[in-house]
Amino acid sequence: MDSYKQKPLAFLSFGIPSIAWLLLFFMLPLAIIFMYSFGENVSVVEVKTTWTLDNYARIFQPEIMTLLWRTLWIALLATVICIVVGLPVALVIATAAPWAKAWLLLLIMLPFWTNLLIRTYSLLNILGTRGRLNEFLGWLWHKANDFLVFIGAGDLGLLGTKFVAFKFLGTPGGVVLGIVYVSLPFAILPIYSSLERMDTSYLEASMDLGAGQLQTFFRILVPLALPGILTAFLITFIPALGQFLTPELLGRGQVDMVANVIQRQFKGANDWPFGSALSLMLLYITFILLALRAFADAARSRRESRAL
Repeated sequence: MDSYKQKPLAFLSFGIPSIAWLLLFFMLPLAIIFMYSFGENVSVVEVKTTWTLDNYARIFQPEIMTLLWRTLWIALLATVICIVVGLPVALVIATAAPWAKAWLLLLIMLPFWTNLLIRTYSLLNILGTRGRLNEFLGWLWHKANDFLVFIGAGDLGLLGTKFVAFKFLGTPGGVVLGIVYVSLPFAILPIYSSLERMDTSYLEASMDLGAGQLQTFFRILVPLALPGILTAFLITFIPALGQFLTPELLGRGQVDMVANVIQRQFKGANDWPFGSALSLMLLYITFILLALRAFADAARSRRESRAL
């Protein structure tokens, strides 16, 4: 491949449109938000940049710190669940027969063919107090009571005659479940990509040398899949931090995340400076995570070079 120094015009002809697009639709809006974060409202529609740090200082108020903590642990819990569930699924796809692999990948990609709003509304029908999940759990409850009566073990009394429906909507658990539902394909695909290139002879050698299945899984398979796991963590956790629709619909206004408060600052409270500061706080967290990933990749490359 030719160096850009040898044919600069050819490289610029492809690079300039992309660079211009990024500058115009990414860097410029980001710069405006950055300026707003150091500003103050001087009227209903005007923000003046005074280079004040008050908007960032407000982030450290107890209610905002509680909100940030809730956002972090919800996003982290949803990400961990996605990776724990996604790793076995990715392993099954990676080791499947070639004809089955395409169909399994198609099943993973199918949710992307449906609008996110429609998928989230479908969860309302499933997780509602009278939703499909509670109907199924109630059916199991009554069947268990009937079975106890059938075997002569008595019944559950009043508990057996009425099933107390679980509350999923308006709870952190419901929001986590919704984020997992939305984000799971993003965790499966990078792990599958890493496992698909894996040399299975390492697994065979581990088993031949006397290691059990669990030892082989945790000491051989997981380290080999670690690059894909780290990628899955980033591309699942970072969007989860900025989730707006899922906590808005499934949280019922009782489980707010940072994105919900940012939306209210821009649309309801008309406090663009504080909303900008909160937005940039999420961006700073993202940059830190990406930097940690870069440092980890560099450290792994140094270890591999020393091993060689």
